[in-house]
Amino acid sequence: MNATQVMALLREALFPGRDVPVDEERHVRLLRGVVECPCCGHYQILPELNPGTQARCCRCNQLLDRRNRTSPIATPLAFCISSAALYLAMLASTLMMLDLYGRQRTVNILTGPIELLHEGWGEVGVLVAIATIIVPGLVIGMMLSILVGALQPRLPFWVPHLLKWYERLRPWSMVEVYILGVFVAYTKLSDLAYVQIGAAVFLVSGLMLTMSATDATLDTELIWERRQTDHSLRRMDNRRVRLTCESVARHTPLPPPSHMASCLSCGAVLAFDEAMPTTEALGFCPRCGHVVRRRKSNGRMRALALLISAVVFYLPANIYPVMTVIRLGGGTGHTIIAGAVELWQDGMIPLSLLVLFASVTVPVLKIFGLLFMLFTTWRRSERWLVARTKLYRVIDIIGRWSMIDVFMVSILVAMVRFNSMASITANGGMVCFAAVVVLTIFAVHAFDPRVMWDVVGDNETSSDCGLAGRATPAPAPQTTAAYLNNMEPDRA
Repeated sequence: MNATQVMALLREALFPGRDVPVDEERHVRLLRGVVECPCCGHYQILPELNPGTQARCCRCNQLLDRRNRTSPIATPLAFCISSAALYLAMLASTLMMLDLYGRQRTVNILTGPIELLHEGWGEVGVLVAIATIIVPGLVIGMMLSILVGALQPRLPFWVPHLLKWYERLRPWSMVEVYILGVFVAYTKLSDLAYVQIGAAVFLVSGLMLTMSATDATLDTELIWERRQTDHSLRRMDNRRVRLTCESVARHTPLPPPSHMASCLSCGAVLAFDEAMPTTEALGFCPRCGHVVRRRKSNGRMRALALLISAVVFYLPANIYPVMTVIRLGGGTGHTIIAGAVELWQDGMIPLSLLVLFASVTVPVLKIFGLLFMLFTTWRRSERWLVARTKLYRVIDIIGRWSMIDVFMVSILVAMVRFNSMASITANGGMVCFAAVVVLTIFAVHAFDPRVMWDVVGDNETSSDCGLAGRATPAPAPQTTAAYLNNMEPDRA
């Protein structure tokens, strides 16, 4: 086998079906300048955005696109380099030091997951390590590679693939939640012994700020626009269909919504010659390679199954103790609610309310909120569509903050290891609570909020937008125009 054959095999493995003849009878168009709202499924034509402006959905007010006043590459690159430096320094620094009657114990950010593994709670230890060490390092490295690649005159082929995985993994980087867990653990340890905060606490706080600044100043759409798309769409059976790119101006008639589909990864909008199935895979996105569907497959059933599992774990998570505190040979179990009450009794009312909100209110809100959306969708209810869509966005944002208690327990288990004098061990309630958090996060991602608008027929025909958050009928054929928020500058 010569080098040419090896390269041909490698190309076929990386890009299957590329040498398959293109079906010229079918035609797919990639519509530039058109976006589908990820929350309500409304197709809109984006106006040209000036620096410091943003475009929002005219029906549900979801942010669709924005343009920052800062440099689209240099500014996030500077923040990303700072994040990388802080991350490496954090791994090598001390998190906290505990002094109990002359006996000292020093821990770093790696100690918590390791101690959980030693105690037999490996599943929680792995989860903590993923959320605080592995995924943050991965997303920082990915973003650094993406921005360096974006500086090149010709965008490397691997940049869109890294950007796709970055957007998938970024929600699982929970540095900002971990720092709150550190503060809660510090307040609990201060009653037990002398606690000294290490440099890693300040480094984690700085890392939280720089990673947030990277996301706030990053303009992913400008990177996607530089991606050279293929001239054909690869279907699921590796057949290829002819693809053309078209720039859509304002007031241009759009195809019927049933003839269009958008990529959930990069936002590319494809227009087909005929109506497409709702949940069937239509092919691979020519811009990022993600599977394109009009709607998520079995989204409601998967979300309901995950919610039922979360409810099963939620009861023991609140009944059984999440940790056992042993002092002078005697041990007492602590539940989630008891921990919040203890903080309240110690006079730390704001911190107690924070723990109560993140560990009790947020899981209940996620479970009942998603059940409410599933029920109203099943009933094909037209009431409170905008409010339900905003509720979904709130649930999606606050879902990660319930991990505060899990991170707190991992820190306490790592810090207090003085045998019978004083020690803290994890209990089964923590495993159940971590399962509730993860299952509800998966349930939110499985549910497709656009279905709430589909079942009442709001996405069957195009409509003309008035003010943001309101849609008014228009004579056909009429385009859909996004509401341009010129008065509100971009926060980034």
